[in-house]
Amino acid sequence: MVRTGLSALLIIGTWATAGLTQASAAGSPSSAGPQASAGIVTAMQRDLGLTKSQAEARLTAEKRATALQGKAHSAAGASFGGSWFDAGSGKLTVAVTDSAKAGAVRATGAQTRVVAHTARELDAVKSKLDALSAPDGVSSWHVDPRANSVVVNVVASEQGDNDVRAFVAKARQAGPVTVKQTAEAPKTFAAGTVGGDPYYTGNVRCSIGFSVHGGFVTAGHCGQAGGAVRGWDGTAIGNFQGSSFPGNDYAWVNVGSGWWTVPVVLGWGTVSDQLVRGSNEAPIGASVCRSGSTTHWHCGNVLAKNETVNYSQGAVHQMTKTSVCAEPGDSGGSFISGDQAQGVTSGGWGNCSGGGQTWHQPVNEILNRYGLTLHTA
Repeated sequence: MVRTGLSALLIIGTWATAGLTQASAAGSPSSAGPQASAGIVTAMQRDLGLTKSQAEARLTAEKRATALQGKAHSAAGASFGGSWFDAGSGKLTVAVTDSAKAGAVRATGAQTRVVAHTARELDAVKSKLDALSAPDGVSSWHVDPRANSVVVNVVASEQGDNDVRAFVAKARQAGPVTVKQTAEAPKTFAAGTVGGDPYYTGNVRCSIGFSVHGGFVTAGHCGQAGGAVRGWDGTAIGNFQGSSFPGNDYAWVNVGSGWWTVPVVLGWGTVSDQLVRGSNEAPIGASVCRSGSTTHWHCGNVLAKNETVNYSQGAVHQMTKTSVCAEPGDSGGSFISGDQAQGVTSGGWGNCSGGGQTWHQPVNEILNRYGLTLHTA
């Protein structure tokens, strides 16, 4: 059984497991190495409707696109308008405002699209929106390089609300803004404490995101600095050394008392355990998978980056939005693309029966904030 297998694994060390909370809040390119696990490929087949060969080809193309981002950005210079992975062509697409730069960008191996606004201009518009107070009917907002606009997501049932309309009006005054509808308001994935999950703090259960040297990273809404953390068996693991929520949704926990870390994302008996080999950030449009203690492995695509999410507890900034589903009990868990760590699960809407969207806090931001080093294979 999965529970038995997990028990045995945790006895010999702390795993960079996946799972979202069950509480009140739900570098350089890597060198050629082992291919993604069969479990990742299987999950992509199930969730993205791909064949085995298509999934493997996409992972190869995404790895190439991820490695290309920095070089292509430099080639675009000040005309850079953002970039994304095009699943149809299997290439990185780079938006540029100066057509004279397109040739230099294409020489790197990327595709180009000429647009009106630079990424710097769009980021400035988003910053103006971040300074506004958003009503509950406004779900989130982010820069969309494909639309060359800042997209504001509004809960469909609340689009006629006066406060929502006032926010949208102010947003449009800031610059190029596109309004889209979303089915539900975002929430962190939380639930009452239940047994059989990777760790507990207070009356909250969460899961390990990724191992770092000296501990692990997870979601900030899982606990506050100083809070004690217990393992699945009730024994002490360590304490929250730092935590931020809202504003951010990240935290890290030190590991001791006989526990230690390994560079692995647990497959929960559904797929093979996945080794973590780095944290190169996948582009918009790339596939990404999530491991969670409630819903196990699920995959989807990166939909947006640097999105501000308007939770009921307050706004959280610089989040990555995905089409991966999640449910209560999955908070803090691992988002991974191939063998590259992406982030820790924060929250979203929907479930894994009817579908939904989930946000994660990028792992590199957490590492930089606390001066941590990812534990890699």
